[in-house]
Amino acid sequence: MTLDSEYLRGSVAAVHSVLKHASCPENVYFHFIAAEFDPASPRVLNRLVRSTFPSLRFSVHIFREDKVINLISSSIRQALENPLNYARNYLGDLLDPCVERVIYLDSDLVVVDDIQKLWSTKLTGSRVIGAPEYCHANFTKYFTPGFWSDPVMSRVFASRRPCYFNTGVMVMDLVRWREGNYRKRIAMWMEIQRQRRIYDLGSLPPFLLVFAGNVESIDHRWNQHGLGGDNVRGSCRSLHPGPVSLLHWSGKGKPWARLDAKTPCPLDHLWEPYDLHHESSMSSKTNDLSSASVAGLSSYL
Repeated sequence: MTLDSEYLRGSVAAVHSVLKHASCPENVYFHFIAAEFDPASPRVLNRLVRSTFPSLRFSVHIFREDKVINLISSSIRQALENPLNYARNYLGDLLDPCVERVIYLDSDLVVVDDIQKLWSTKLTGSRVIGAPEYCHANFTKYFTPGFWSDPVMSRVFASRRPCYFNTGVMVMDLVRWREGNYRKRIAMWMEIQRQRRIYDLGSLPPFLLVFAGNVESIDHRWNQHGLGGDNVRGSCRSLHPGPVSLLHWSGKGKPWARLDAKTPCPLDHLWEPYDLHHESSMSSKTNDLSSASVAGLSSYL
């Protein structure tokens, strides 16, 4: 999970939710990825996590934004251009080689089931990642007409049956990731995007180009996504049909912001019980984070 001053409140709620529902919370280990030049500094973020969750087993890995900054192209929403959104591409490099498998989670979600169930996902064959797939979605809309009209580029999907998947929840085999040099494969598409625009979203399309059609399909209950609304308006959304193990506020609207503004969507109240933020603590202003009080943050159990 990434860790930054802007989404810190969401990250804390996500961690709280994982621990609350885990059958063995003592077995959960968090790897946080923090930007080198975050306004709060990785050291301050580390201290805030430790103060909030004294018993948590975790480490903070520093992501150098200059690794990716020159590969990022403009997106339909500025937040999608944050270099930390691309940190998932570098997990094979950032984490020690002894870390062979991870679950990647976005910071705008809560888990309402035992994370061990997701961890037990088997990645069959040579598959590198597992995620809920949404094959009913219009896959063509994730790329520009220029991409589809190019016979060479569009041929990347010729031997696959690609389906949309959300990269905010993924089970990842880092051994296969490193062996296949998937970071470089994703970067290649980002370089092409810089030369000629082939998509409008941020970090998602390069993942689709590399993996769509070769993903271990996980039950939809593990990513009830889109609760933040679309990437422009951030309108309210309802749950997809079926059971729920993970609620994900992907999209423009974030539950903490709408709750604070007293304009919440109905489902934002499902996030609220995991919020450890108090008005007197963890100031939302990044320049206050270095001296933020953690008195309003409770222990996770």
